Amino acid sequence: MLVKWIRCTVVDRRGFERGQRKWAGLLDEPGFRGQGGGWSRRQPDVAHVFAFWENRVFYDSFMAREHDRLAAGQSGMYKDMQVKLFEYRFDVKTGFEPHFTEADVVRVAHSRVYEDRTDHFALMQKRVWNPAMAGSPGMLRGVFGEAPGREFLVLSMWQSSAERGKYRPQSIARLSARAETESDVEELTGDVVQLEPSWTV
Repeated sequence: MLVKWIRCTVVDRRGFERGQRKWAGLLDEPGFRGQGGGWSRRQPDVAHVFAFWENRVFYDSFMAREHDRLAAGQSGMYKDMQVKLFEYRFDVKTGFEPHFTEADVVRVAHSRVYEDRTDHFALMQKRVWNPAMAGSPGMLRGVFGEAPGREFLVLSMWQSSAERGKYRPQSIARLSARAETESDVEELTGDVVQLEPSWTV
């Protein structure tokens, strides 16, 4: 599975949201698995969109044919767009499906890992972080993906922001020490995204 992460700064919120609803046209696309997104909790003008495709072949076919027509509806409504593609590696909680319907919040963590530490980083995600997240109240499901350039994405869906608040500083510091995160991670960025139900495809 291919995971696409789009992040941009929106300059026309109403127009952007109107255009976002037109992506419902993705439902007819072969290999399309699901899409959702919303607004950053920290930077209210930043939008995140997450899309899932069966594989790169289906995605490339869509990009060559229909993408520009659907994207035209949001032309001029955003700036600083960043697009990253990640190959699915494994579930964060068993039985991942790219559905957004029960989730209120998505947590996204993007890491660039030191060259000789990628295997260790992935192993620690499985052994340390996954069990901790899977056992947290309100955590629904998640996915761990990898991109060229030693980049990794952890995407987790949560039932409510209040529940996600329980997964916080002390436990994260303890888990980081156990996973030797500082030795693995060269750069880490993240965000908490308040999902907009009308963006879900």
